[in-house]
Amino acid sequence: MKYLTLLVSASATALLSAASSASAQPLSITVAWYGGNWGEAFQSCVATPFTEKTGIAVVADIGTSTTTLAKLQQQASAPTIDVAYMDGGISELAEEAGVLAAIDLEKLPNAANLVDAAAYRNGDKVFAIGGGYYSLGLTYNTDEITEAPTSWDALWDEDYAGAVTIPSPSNSAGIPFIFFLNQMLGGTPDDMTATFERLKELDAGLFFDSSGAASNAFQSGEVIIGAHFSVGAWALTDSGLPIGFVVPSEGVWATDARLHLIEGGPNPDGAAQFLDMAMSPEAAACLAKDLYLGPAVSGVELTSEVARKLPWGETGSADDLLLFNWNEVNARRAELTDTWNREIAR
Repeated sequence: MKYLTLLVSASATALLSAASSASAQPLSITVAWYGGNWGEAFQSCVATPFTEKTGIAVVADIGTSTTTLAKLQQQASAPTIDVAYMDGGISELAEEAGVLAAIDLEKLPNAANLVDAAAYRNGDKVFAIGGGYYSLGLTYNTDEITEAPTSWDALWDEDYAGAVTIPSPSNSAGIPFIFFLNQMLGGTPDDMTATFERLKELDAGLFFDSSGAASNAFQSGEVIIGAHFSVGAWALTDSGLPIGFVVPSEGVWATDARLHLIEGGPNPDGAAQFLDMAMSPEAAACLAKDLYLGPAVSGVELTSEVARKLPWGETGSADDLLLFNWNEVNARRAELTDTWNREIAR
């Protein structure tokens, strides 16, 4: 009887230990991503299939890249976020702030699909992976402009005076767009004087701070032509509005939505599995269909209708995208913002 009592006691202890171990494994992960149609697409294309496969629930933490970075810095000692989507540029600032964990691609089967350029490194550390490319192209009202513009010079056309929009430095694309224009106009990175002189000649109706503000301006008719994100422009087209999007002869500036593992996140194993799901061809195909994000992985099958709306245009490819070095852009951000405020915003 004593032996039986000890056996039962040992079994109970083992069961309790197993239950405690199981309960210690979080059954959810928290993923920071953008709001609106972006968040909806991340949910349906990545989070829902991930939960169906792993049983791990995904709790969304909605916010812009900058608000997510601020939150990660505030929570650095005890983060509540496991994975964060952040744009290029903010991604580098997050790495500089020390809030990102290393991503071990060798432990993620779908990393074999990832294109080389979409693994972002700081030395030997992979601190981010690409979740899909988008561009800042030329967007226009097809009722007002019946022939598709072919050059960025159209922004200065007298016929469109007062009805033009481009991003302000408050928008993530604002400073990179200045770099883009400077390169287009033959300037050097050290001297953008001629570019700012050209910007002074632009009769703009709106310098937009957010993608939503640009979309609203096109929707209301406040502007009829301008630089707008491919995702926002095609969303307007798909809603039935007379909006066109083109890649001009000079090309387009582009960036991507990136995924990051958070240093000290509550569920690192679940977070890694989420990144693996995001690198699957199925997730990339879904995001291309829902947001027209250019896939950062290989093996993605797309319809011709989706393919023509990708950020590089109907006949282009990812190789045609102009991707700046974000560290160089960030280093000039304060200076160029000050110049903008003095010479353009006023």
